[in-house]
Amino acid sequence: MSLREQLCEYGRRAVELGLVIGTSGNLSVREGDLVAVTPSGAALDRLTPEMCPIVDVEGYLVEGDLQPSSETPMHLAVYETTDARAIVHTHSVFGTIVATTMTELPPVHYNALLLGGVVKVAEYATYGTPELAANVRTAMEGKKAALMANHGGVTVGATLEEAFEATRLLEWLCEVYVRGLSVGKPAILTDEQLNAVVERALNPPAFPRRL
Repeated sequence: MSLREQLCEYGRRAVELGLVIGTSGNLSVREGDLVAVTPSGAALDRLTPEMCPIVDVEGYLVEGDLQPSSETPMHLAVYETTDARAIVHTHSVFGTIVATTMTELPPVHYNALLLGGVVKVAEYATYGTPELAANVRTAMEGKKAALMANHGGVTVGATLEEAFEATRLLEWLCEVYVRGLSVGKPAILTDEQLNAVVERALNPPAFPRRL
C-alpha cells in the first residue's frame, strides 16, 4: 500500500471511530526526505490518493494539486526532532476535554507507559503557526503522544498503523480519566508502580510445562 493509500485508509478509520468530525484532523507519513500529508480542508473519509500532497522535510510542495494541511509545520517540526515516521492529529472528544481542562494527563492505567507515561498538554497557540509547532515539539519530548491545549491530540509512530493505535490508546486513556472523575477521584499510578510494570514486562514469568 502506497503512502497516499495509507492516508486514505486511516483517514477513513479516524472518521468511523469518531476521532475527527468535518474536515478536522490530519495525518502524515514520512519516507526518506518526503512526507505525504492529508490536504487542507478535505474530509478524511473522502480522500483519494491523488488528493494527498507530498512535501519535502523543509516544507516545499513536491507533488500534488491541493495544498497540504495547515498543520504541516507541526508535523515537520516533530519529524525534525524525533525518529517518528508517521503522525496522527485528531480532535477526539475525550482528548479535547482533557486538553481544555488540564496541563497533563496522569497515568491512570499502566498502558500509559506505551505513550511514554504522563501525557503533556502543549501550551495553546493558533493552529498552523510556528508557535504551535514549537509547543507540540516540546510536549512530545521522549513521548509518543501529546495533547494540544484547547485543540486536540497528536501521536507518533514508526508506521501509520502504530501512530493510529497510539491515538486510539490516547483517547481511551482520556475517556477513562474523564469518566472516572464522574464517579470519584481517579487513582494515579505512582512511579514505583509504573517501574514495577516495566520490570515485569522486561522479565516475564516462565510458566513450567506439564510433563
